Amino acid sequence: MDFTTVTGLSAAVCTTVSYFPQLKKCWTTGSAGDLSLRMFLILATGIALWIVYGSLLGDVVIILANSVSLCLLSGILYFKLREEYGAAAGGMRANSETSKPSGQKSAPLAL
Repeated sequence: MDFTTVTGLSAAVCTTVSYFPQLKKCWTTGSAGDLSLRMFLILATGIALWIVYGSLLGDVVIILANSVSLCLLSGILYFKLREEYGAAAGGMRANSETSKPSGQKSAPLAL
């Protein structure tokens, strides 16, 4: 493997695993309240375009790294969209501490 490939693979690993801490936090707390939906939607669009770009070039590293990133990002988006729109019918945001009587906190999701 040449230096260029090693550099590309290293960058791909770093950017791909960077989603794990945020996804773990969303999974544990069941909340994505502090995250910007607009930013994550723009990021998802950019990652999807990287996949298209990698496909056009035939670059497996770009395709695989960004496909995994998009999957992990989809998990984060799931929590965010669930909070934004899942509780719309009830009139309150999901997992809002104000929606719990007498200071009860939301239970984390089980793994």
